[in-house]
Amino acid sequence: MRTLYRGGAVYSATDPFATALLVDGDTVAWLGSEEAADARVGEADDVVDLAGALVAPAFVDAHVHVTETGLALGGVNLRGVRSVGEILAAVEAAARSGRGRPILGHGWDERNLAEGRPPTGAELDRASAGGVVYLARVDSHSAIVSTALAAAADARAHAGWSDDGRVERDAHHAVRTATRSGLSAAARAEAQRTALRAAAAAGIGCVHEMSAPHIAGLSLLIKQFHRLDRGPGT
Repeated sequence: MRTLYRGGAVYSATDPFATALLVDGDTVAWLGSEEAADARVGEADDVVDLAGALVAPAFVDAHVHVTETGLALGGVNLRGVRSVGEILAAVEAAARSGRGRPILGHGWDERNLAEGRPPTGAELDRASAGGVVYLARVDSHSAIVSTALAAAADARAHAGWSDDGRVERDAHHAVRTATRSGLSAAARAEAQRTALRAAAAAGIGCVHEMSAPHIAGLSLLIKQFHRLDRGPGT
């Protein structure tokens, strides 16, 4: 299948003023000016008008946490919430539909909340009916957790624990590890695929995993990406 794309802005060091390109399967066979594209129309099976759109090589994201990104994308999205009540309502809904599964959420920012604070651990306990809840702040370096999760991770024994359910530093690492350790291999691989699909949809063709002992150990990281290389269902 040969497709001629024309009428755009093609980013290329070969021809900085190119507006068109001919793609043969997954190979760029030619690129050049709009006038030169007229002579290529007969070579194409299809012609696409770019309507001024930019065509560029895929981007590279040099700092990603693939599993964490996938879990955030597949969890409770708190980026748009504006009050503690909205967060608690989202937790309650997740608890009702989750049938006892841990509730993972991401994206709250106390600066955007009417109360100027995140929910407390006690409030999460009530909203989740005593379930395991982990809600990461927008920067992913702290979280609010339920009593059940704090107990499972022994968070109170670590630096960074607050009695209101806020965890930072070592306490945060402990609770995050506790939520991830229960993930099945299939769930972990699906989170990774979710993150990579989102990256591809954003025009990112290559990612650099920035692993760490408290995020994913080296042996686990190797297993994860070997599994991804084999494709879905393996």
